Amino acid sequence: MEKIKRKYIVDEKNRKIAVQIDIKTFNKIEEIMENYSLYHLMKENEDDEILDIKKAKRYYSRLRKAN
Repeated sequence: MEKIKRKYIVDEKNRKIAVQIDIKTFNKIEEIMENYSLYHLMKENEDDEILDIKKAKRYYSRLRKAN
């Protein structure tokens, strides 16, 4: 596992109050979290009905009309 390079922001009493990381690392962490969440959302809905393309288009067109 890659070590995260971080810089600490401290208050006047030298207590750590925040962390800075480079944008590349932040983007990587964000992508990992999104993928993790999406995976678990998909696992929760594994047993849901799978629509063929025709039914899916009909379903989504009704959603657009309702809004």
